[in-house]
Amino acid sequence: MSMHRKWLVASLWLAFGTSAMAADFGTSPPPSSKFDVSPLQSDQTYTGFIVTYRNGSSERGNANAAVQNVGVAAGRAKLGGGATAFARGLNVHYGRKLATGADLLRTERALSSTEAAALIQQIAADPAVEFVEPEYLLKKVDGIKPAGAATFTVPNDQYYASYQWDYLAATGANFFDNTLNANVANWGGANIQQAWSLADGTGIVIASLDTGVTNHPDLNLSLANAGYDFISTASVSGRSTNGRVAGGWDTGDWVTAGQCGTGQPAEDSSWHGTHVFGTAGGEYTNNSTGMVGTAFGAQVLPVRVLGHCGGSNADIADAITWASGGSVSGVPANAHPAQVISMSLGGSGKCTSGSVLGQAITGAIGRGATVVVAAGNSNANASNYSPASCAGAVTVAATGITSTRAYYSNYGSLVAIAAPGGGVYKNDASTGTQATTGFIWSTINAGTTTPTTATYGGMAGTSQATPHVAGVVALMQSYRLALGKSLLTPAQVTSLLKSSATAPHVKPSGSKTIGAGIVNAYAAVQAAGAQP
Repeated sequence: MSMHRKWLVASLWLAFGTSAMAADFGTSPPPSSKFDVSPLQSDQTYTGFIVTYRNGSSERGNANAAVQNVGVAAGRAKLGGGATAFARGLNVHYGRKLATGADLLRTERALSSTEAAALIQQIAADPAVEFVEPEYLLKKVDGIKPAGAATFTVPNDQYYASYQWDYLAATGANFFDNTLNANVANWGGANIQQAWSLADGTGIVIASLDTGVTNHPDLNLSLANAGYDFISTASVSGRSTNGRVAGGWDTGDWVTAGQCGTGQPAEDSSWHGTHVFGTAGGEYTNNSTGMVGTAFGAQVLPVRVLGHCGGSNADIADAITWASGGSVSGVPANAHPAQVISMSLGGSGKCTSGSVLGQAITGAIGRGATVVVAAGNSNANASNYSPASCAGAVTVAATGITSTRAYYSNYGSLVAIAAPGGGVYKNDASTGTQATTGFIWSTINAGTTTPTTATYGGMAGTSQATPHVAGVVALMQSYRLALGKSLLTPAQVTSLLKSSATAPHVKPSGSKTIGAGIVNAYAAVQAAGAQP
C-alpha cells in the first residue's frame, strides 16, 4: 500500500438539469468567499455541486428554482444551453436538501475540473447564492500497515503489555520491541493507563465516522445497530440501490483496479473503522481477551460514511449533524447523541466556514460535541486539507514512540495536538527497518473483501492518533460526570488538552509544528476535574 495515498477522489455524483429564463449576472467570477474550487483535481471528473442559497431567496425552499438557477449558470459558463445542453447530456436534477440547509444538485454529464470550476463560479455569481462547492469523495486517512505478518489471531492478556506502548507514560522507560528484539525508550506514550485511575469513559458516547465496524469478540458493539450508514450512493455503499440504511456495520471497502480512477490499484478491504473504533474505546478491558481501548467504559457509536472509493462530503456533513443530535431529513433521530465525534478521514482543499463540512462541524460544536479530526498523512501543512482545517475541530498530528513527528504526518499552525500514531520504522525514521513499536495495534478483520475472522493488526497514521485523542476527551467528560459536574464545552476541552499536553522529547524541526505537544491523558483528566 502506498504510504502517501491521496485522500481525495473527487468524482461526484451530482447532476444539474436544464433551465429556463433567469437574470444574467455576468461572466466575471465573484469573490472566492462565495465558492470553493480547491477540492477540484485535474485528473478527475465531476457530476455534482452543493449550493447554499440565502435565507429568503426563492431557491432556498424551491427545488425547481434551484435547478433552474444552476441550468442558467451552465449556460453562462458556456457548458451548453437549451437543446445544446440536452444534447451534451448536461441535464440538471435535484438531489436532496442537506441537514445544513444546502441543496445537492446533480448533472448527468461528467464535467472536467475546468468545466466544474467554471460552473461553480457562475452559480456563485447569482446574488441568491451564499456558497457553492463540488460534491467530492473524501478518503480514510490510510493506515500504513506492517510488512509481512500484520495480524495475529489468538488473543491473550499479554497483547496489551507486548504491543500497546501508546497507553503508557512518556517517561523514557524501556518497552521491548519483539521485531527489533531490543528495548526502545518510550517517550511517545499518551499516559492513558494512569488516567484509568480517575475515569474510564462511562456515560459518554463517542461517534466514530469511518468505514463502520465489524463483529469482534473484544469490542463493545452495543450501539452497532443504533449507528447508521450514511452512504447514499450504491457504487460507494456496495448495496444494490441508492439510499441509506440503519446500522453502523462495515460490509467492506475493497476496490478493483481503476474503480476509483484511472491508474488506481486494486485494494483489499481496510477494516479501518474497526481499528479506530477499538482505539477510541470500543475494546473491552480486563476481559482476558486481546487488547484495550482508550475510554473502554464509553460507548462507541459507529457511523458508516466511507465505502468503496471513499465517502461524499455531503454524506459526511449529514452524518456529523446526526451524530451530534441534529436532524437529518429521512433519517430517524439519533437516540444516542455523541459528546465526542472522531473522524480519521480527509481530502484536499481548505475548509471554509461556508462549506458543508465547516457548517456541520460548527453545528455539532454548538450542540456540545467535541469534534476530533486527523491532520492527514501527506507530510504537508494541514491548512490545505479538510476537515483538518475546519474551524473549531481538534486537529491531531501523529508521533512515534520517540516522540518525533511521524514522517508522514501533516503539521502546521492549525494542528491542536499530537498523539501516538506510530513512526513505522526503527527510531521513527522515514525509512529503514519496520518495528512493532512503529505501529498502533487494535482490532481488525481478516477478510480481503467482506468480513470473515475477527483478529488484531497494526496500522500507523494520523488516523490512529485521532481516536486516542477522542478517547481522552471521553475520559475527561466521564470524570466530570463522576464528580457531579457539568460537561465541559468543546472550547474548554480543546484548551485543557493543549495546556496539559506533554512537550515532545524530540522537538519538531523548523515550521513543522504539531500543536501543543503530545496528549497526556492523565493530566488532561485531572485538569478537567479541577474545573468548576
